[in-house]
Order: sequence, then structure tokens, then C-alpha cells
Amino acid sequence: MNSYTSKSLPEIDLCVLIPCYNNQEGLIKSLQSIVYKPEKLWVLIVDDGSLMPVQEEAIASTGISFRFHVIRLYKNEGITHALNTGLQWIEDHLQTRFVARLDCGDLCHQERFFKQVKFLDENTQVGLLGSWCEFHNPQTGLKYAYTTPLEHASILSEMHFRNVFIHPTVVFRSELIKETGKYPIEYPYVEDYALFFKMLHKTKGAILNDFLVTCELNPKGISLSNRKEQLFGRRSVVSDYGVFAFKKIAGEFKLLFLSFLPYGLVHLVKSKLS
Repeated sequence: MNSYTSKSLPEIDLCVLIPCYNNQEGLIKSLQSIVYKPEKLWVLIVDDGSLMPVQEEAIASTGISFRFHVIRLYKNEGITHALNTGLQWIEDHLQTRFVARLDCGDLCHQERFFKQVKFLDENTQVGLLGSWCEFHNPQTGLKYAYTTPLEHASILSEMHFRNVFIHPTVVFRSELIKETGKYPIEYPYVEDYALFFKMLHKTKGAILNDFLVTCELNPKGISLSNRKEQLFGRRSVVSDYGVFAFKKIAGEFKLLFLSFLPYGLVHLVKSKLS
């Protein structure tokens, strides 16, 4: 459990961490999709140096019922720095049992947080929880489902080949950060993959076989615009945190192969298989 000295810190179930860069419209859509007990929820927005800063008044005017706070960074320093700034603020200012993630433009199913908190309460050995999700390109209408193994052993095996935990679907126990550290800066574009692999060395992971998040496919997003660098980073993560020798070799080979394929082809195959 987190150790706090001040009894004045709010005691809540869940803090949702959302980084934002030049996407207040997507941010508001995401905020409006969040449903949970207002008295047990806090949302932390980290504005990573947006040219048009996130406006608290615009958020408050949407009629959301939960508490939120905006951290404004005065220059864009990248998502890893924004996320770690957010985690430090949570540690300093809240007593929360769980930290959740969401990205601007991504939408939560209305039962998402109720189901994830319930699962974690009933499965105390699990520290890292994700869910299945659907990817959607709002411009083209193209959609595909992202499904994964559900239980720890299968998840750990599959992590050698892909990140089983899609970042905006994740909820983890706050005390894990004290054991693993925050998002590692040495893995640009795949800081989440590295952190979640590290967490699986400390706790059990699980995935809910429920489509609880719709993730927006944005051609200008970090994952697509830096795909080759991301694939290289994923190979580094597998090399550093993989636990099965053969699977490490196979996983690194798969990622090397993917680096030679155009993303359009990969995306088409995913959508057809879905």
C-alpha cells in the first residue's frame, strides 16, 4: 500500500491519467465517456505543452460530475515525461488504490471502470489489468477488434510477440510503481510496453474478455508516425525483459520482419482477420 502522512489526501478507488497534446476536442470526448462513482474517482490531465492550452472552464462546462485536475507543462517534452509527471502528482496528492490510463479521443464503455475495479478487488493477486478493445478510424470508418490471452501465463508468453496490454485499457495497482519505477525513459515510443513487462515480473497480469475501450486510429499519432522506431524499441524491450529464451529470439525476429512491411498492409491484414 502507498504510505501517506497526511490524512487530508483524498481516498479514492481510481485516478485516470490522461496526457493531452493539441487535442482538447478529443480530450473532452474521452472525459465524457468516463463513468464511475464520482466520490471515488479523480481524473488527472497532463497538458504536454499544447499550443492552445487545455482550458479547465471548457472541461467543467461539459457537465462532468467527477473531480479533475490539469497539470500544464510549458513545453512539449513527450508522452513519457508527461506520464511520469502525472504519476508523481498522483503519488504526492492522492490516496488512490488504482491508476488507469486513457488517451485523448479514446472512449470508455460505461461499465469499464466498474468491471475493472470489481475484478481487481476480487483477484488480489492481479496487479495489472487490461481489456479487449476495438480500434476505429473515424475518417475511413475502418474498424478492427484487438483480442488477447486472458490469464497470466499466456499473457507473459504472448508479451514476447506483442504488447498484450493496449495502453488506454489498462488499470494497475498504485503501489506497483514503487516496485517497478515509473515509465522508463530509455524506451522511447514503447515506454508502456517496457513498464508493463517490468510489472509482470512483480505481479500477475490479466485481461478482461470484454470490449471496454474504443481506441481511435490516428495517422498522426505516436504509434503510426514513429512505427519503425517503435518496432526497434519493442525488440529492445523483448531482449531486456523477455523470460523465455526461444520466445525472445522468435519475438525479436517477428518484430524485425514487421519493420520491412508497410503499415498499410499490416493494418489491412488486421482488419480482415478481425
